[in-house]
Formats: sequence, C-alpha cells, structure tokens
Amino acid sequence: MAERVGPPGLEIKGLNVFYGASHALQGVDLTLKSGVLSVVGRNGMGKTTLCKAIMGLVPAASGTISFRGQPLTGRSAAEIARMGVGYVPQGRRLWRSLTVDEHLRMVAKPGGAWSIERVYSTFPRLAERKGNGGAQLSGGEQQMLAISRALLSNPKLLVMDEPTEGLAPVIVAQVEEMLLRLGDEGEIDVLVIEQNIGVACGVASEVAIMVNGRINRIAPAAALAADRELQQRLLGVGRHGHDETPEPAQGAAKAAAPSAPAAVKIYNANPTAPTRWSAPVPVHRLEREARVVTTGPLAAPSAEIRPLAAPGAQVVLVAGTLDTKGPELRHLRDLILAAGLPVRLVDLSTTGAHSGADIPAHQVAAFHPRGAAGVFTGDRGAAVTAMALAFERWIARQEGIAGIVSAGGSGAAALAAPAMRALPFGAPKLLVSTVASGEVGQYVGASDIMMMHSVADMQGLNAITEEVLGNAAQAMVGMVRARRAARPAPPRKPAIGLTMFGVTTPCVQQVVSALGEDYDCLVFHATGVGGRAMESLADNGRLLGVIDATTTEVADMMMSGVFPATEDRFGAVIRRRLPYVGSVGALDMVNFGAMETVPERYRGRKLHVHNPQVTLMRTTAEECAAMGRWIGGRLNEMEGPVRFLLPEGGVSALDAPGRDFHDPAARAALFSALEATVRQSANRRLIRLPHNINDPAFSAALVAAFRELHGGRPAKKKEARR
Repeated sequence: MAERVGPPGLEIKGLNVFYGASHALQGVDLTLKSGVLSVVGRNGMGKTTLCKAIMGLVPAASGTISFRGQPLTGRSAAEIARMGVGYVPQGRRLWRSLTVDEHLRMVAKPGGAWSIERVYSTFPRLAERKGNGGAQLSGGEQQMLAISRALLSNPKLLVMDEPTEGLAPVIVAQVEEMLLRLGDEGEIDVLVIEQNIGVACGVASEVAIMVNGRINRIAPAAALAADRELQQRLLGVGRHGHDETPEPAQGAAKAAAPSAPAAVKIYNANPTAPTRWSAPVPVHRLEREARVVTTGPLAAPSAEIRPLAAPGAQVVLVAGTLDTKGPELRHLRDLILAAGLPVRLVDLSTTGAHSGADIPAHQVAAFHPRGAAGVFTGDRGAAVTAMALAFERWIARQEGIAGIVSAGGSGAAALAAPAMRALPFGAPKLLVSTVASGEVGQYVGASDIMMMHSVADMQGLNAITEEVLGNAAQAMVGMVRARRAARPAPPRKPAIGLTMFGVTTPCVQQVVSALGEDYDCLVFHATGVGGRAMESLADNGRLLGVIDATTTEVADMMMSGVFPATEDRFGAVIRRRLPYVGSVGALDMVNFGAMETVPERYRGRKLHVHNPQVTLMRTTAEECAAMGRWIGGRLNEMEGPVRFLLPEGGVSALDAPGRDFHDPAARAALFSALEATVRQSANRRLIRLPHNINDPAFSAALVAAFRELHGGRPAKKKEARR
C-alpha cells in the first residue's frame, strides 16, 4: 500500500502525563504516518494512558499530539471524536441495557464506508445476537461490538486498546484479518495497543515497544517476531516473576497509589476505672465516648506536575535547604530576578516545614521511590540521601531549565549535585559551597558543574557571603544570557568518543588522524572519570558512536586501583544501542600512586614505576580471565553493532616483547575468557589480530571496523569532495 500524502495520521512529540506524583508517560515520541502501527509492552508501561491522552481523557502536562496536522492537545474527548478519531477502549465500555442493534444504530453515520450491514457481515455473530442486551453477550461478543461501534463512526484514525483481549482464537484471527484489510484499504489509520505479539507483528510493518512510560524503540515487525530473546527481555514473554528490564537515567515506573486513609472508631468498654460495684456501661455512652482515629498512610501532597515554564521558555532554578539557608537562597533568587530572568525557588529541606518556595519540599520528596514518607524519616542523614535521590528524579522529569544554582555546606552540595549531574552537558550548573576548596570529585563527577568557594560559612548574609553570592548570581545570569544570545552553531561533524591512556596513545592518535576529517573525535583519558564523562555524553545523545580502545578502568575497578570504572561501565552504549568498536587497551595494568601506596597484598607483584607519583602493577592470568568474563558479559548486553578487537601482539606499549609487562599467558587467558563468554553473531564479533595495540595495522583495523558499522558514509563524502 502506498503511503498517504500529507501530514502523519498521528504525531506525538515529548508527551508527558502524570497521575499525581507518578510520571506515567515520560517524553513519548511516536509517529504513525499511515496504515497500521502496533504498540506493545508489559502491563503498567503506560499503553492505556497513551490511548487516553490521545483521546483527551487524561490531561497532558507537556508535549503535543497532532492528528493529520491538527492539534489534539487540550481538546475534549467529544471534540476529538468529532474530528474523526475513533476509540476502542480496554474493557469494552458497553451499555448493559441496550441491545446490539441499538448500540450500532446509536452511532451509525449514514453515507460512510462502514454501515450496520457491513458490520453484521464482518461479525456474523453480532447479527445472530442483534436483539441481545450488552450484559447478555460473552466477552468476545462484547469486544466485537466495541470494535464495531468505533468503526461505525467512520473515523480517519482508529485507536484500539487491547482489541483481541479475551477473544477466542477464531475471533482473534477474524480481528487480525479485519485490521490487515483496514491497512490495505488505506482509508483509516490504526494505532493498535496489543499484548498478543503475534497479532501486533502480523497487522503492522513496525512495532513500537513501551518500557516504563517511554517508547524504548520502534522495531520492524518481522525482526521482533523472530527475536525471542528481545521479546523476553523487554516484554516478559515466557517469564514468570523475573524482570530484567533496564531502568532509564532520565525515567521511572508509576508509583503505587497509597491506600486511602480510613476513619475508625475506637471503643473503650470502661470509660471510667471500674470497681467491683460498677454497673454495665450503657451502649449509648460507649458510642458517645468512642474515639475516631484515621488509619493508613496520610495522602501525600501531589508532585508539581505543571511545566516549570511556558512552552519554549526557560527558568533558572535556585535550589537548597530553605529551613537553614533561606536568606542566602532568597538573596540569590532576588539578584537573578533583578537581572530580568525568571526564577523558581526549590526547597530541599528535610524537616517538612512550610517554606513558601515555588517548589515546596514535599513536592520534590514525592518523587522518591517510596514517596514523601521515604524522605521525611526524622533521621537527618538518611533524609538528606533520600531527598537527593528525589530531587534527581524530579529534575530529570522537568523541561525548561535554563540553569541551576545552589548554595550551602556539604549537606547542600550532596543534595544538589546529583540532580545537577543529571542535567545535559552545557546547561549552566553552579554550586556555591564551603567544600569547594577541597576534593570536589565526589560532587562534580564526570559533569560540567562549576563550584565556587563560599569563603565564609553560609550562616546568614554578611559582607563576605553577600559578595560571593552576588558573584554567583551574576555568573549564572551571564551564562544563561550568553547561551540565549549565542548564534546557532554551524553544522559540526558527527562526534565520536575515544578512550586513551599513555600506553595506548599512538593507537588513538592514529585513529584520530584517520577519522578526523569526517568526525569530531572526542578523546577521553581513561582515568575513571574520563570513561564516565564519555558515557555521560553518550547518554545525552551527543555521540554517534564509540571507539573504546582503552578499557583499562575495568582493571582498576576489579583490583582496587586508583582510576576505577563503575559497575555501569559500557552502560551508555548498552542503553543507547550505539555502534561500538572496542579493545582491551591497558588491561595489563592496575594503577596506584607512589610506590609506598601500593597495597601490602600486591607488594610482591610485578611493579613498574611510571613516575614518582604513579606505580603500575601487571595483571595476572587469573585476573585477566576475570576481566574477560566481566567485559564479555557487558558486550552481550549490547544490542547495537559490536566489533571487539584483540591485539595478539600486546595490549599496551608495556605489553610488547622485551618490555616489563610482556606476558603471553596473561593475554591468552584474557582472550580465551572473552571468546568463551561473548555470544558472537553477525552483529557482535570478536576479531583477533596479530599486532600490538599501537601498531599502525591495528589502528587501521579499528578505523575499518568503525567505518563498516557506519556503512562507510562519511568516507564516501570525503571521496566526493576529492
């Protein structure tokens, strides 16, 4: 069937829907150009909420929904139906007292392609039961009637929520055939929400998969139908009580609704202390003196579900603990307001007291996985940790943030920093703190947070704190204004991330030289934070792909070196399904400080003094095998194309014949463990090469593998220029 010319039948952009504090739809993007599109997902992923948002039955907090170029957002369900959008709701929603024929005659439109006669010919069972009431039909018959009722409105777009639920196989086949026919005729576009994978893949050429309120991916129907592993992992097909769906950095499932509080009377059979001569207490007195108490959790205030700013606008956030740093934070807010920028004051206090902030503490706390009760525990240490998590989850769900500034001591820094790290690279982030003159790695991490030392403690406004906070406010104003005034950046080459260490520098330099004309090569030093910075950019969609030549941070993670990765190493590549070319660069070594800092248990090992401040330890065959198994397991989780190259001539400059760390047995253990662990396929391959990692032939192989994964398109452009 040829695609219909004109606007898409349905286009959804950045759709967010909340139920109280629960973020049900989280930035959904979905386009149905024409024909039939299936949406699948486990229960509770937001599929029914998506249908209701399209039909105007639940309000959208932000985002747009368009039907053939006409906006649906903000319209009533009746208006949307009159525009030509039909709906088959989950649960059928029939009138119990009306007969089948009365249902159909109530909604039939004369002159349309679908008539009552056509319905009866499509579903002969309904013709047989035309005089029966809705309550007298079987579940399958009710579903047929619900579908027919929607078709009789002769819609241009039909939204069907679980149309085959509860139907016998013969009726399922009938519905599937009808959907195929609708797609072929091209008069009606159909969005099908379906649990039956066979039906979903059978009626549409593409299938959208929902995970935790987001469209995780749109897969070709034939590929999804054939990929049992993907079905099990994302849809739970064939699973029982086991969930391995990865949870997103910027996403979360619906919070369970708290049980409603209930009023209960407490009776006391002896309102006054009894004696041996006491008479029985009359019932009317017991009733009168009974106490009424409320049981169950109190209803938590709902989270802020309104957009922070109008569509297209942005605001500056001033965040901190208003119960202890109120004057300082309000001073920051007032200075930024005076400069003409819109500001929202966010309270991160853990006492639960009212502060008058634009975003009160209880609204942020509601985003904790256990709700506000998980934050306001009375234990300050636990409460600060919980509020930091709640604020990070809150800020990940907001739009329109121009920048964020916070001020306070170590507690305030611990509260604000995780949320700042969750914001995209480039968004202004300023932290004024007493801890800024010391070790700040735990706060900044791999992000671009700017820290300013407060000099004096944040205990009220004085000559020092006023000047420091004034500089902070003007710095934030300047950054926000500069970003607004900046001219649109000229088109840049697509960016790729590369990892390098001193002992793999020649390799990476050769790769950059070969790819530099076609790609913006961002090189990250593999010192723990370097790998995290690269993966943070990947998570933010800033990288087209990765050439991870130097995975040495895994060695430090597993053997307690000073440049360790985290357990989430490779996580961004897994989540984003990026093309990945990797290798085992510098896995022959673990990094420590000066010789005297090497742990006692390693003193008898092969050590190499790189300089007075850096000591390297050669990894053993057993350690290499353990690293191979760990890395292999992570490679198995990657769904994008993978090429992992193994340099048989050595994994670093020190792992070469005649050098300190040359150890063929350790290399063999590493490579064998990888080959035994990795599930190789056409998409995921290990490639052995008879070179040292720094040999030009090896770097050329890395370049060739990367170009292969990208189809050689940039190289062709380069040739065209010549």
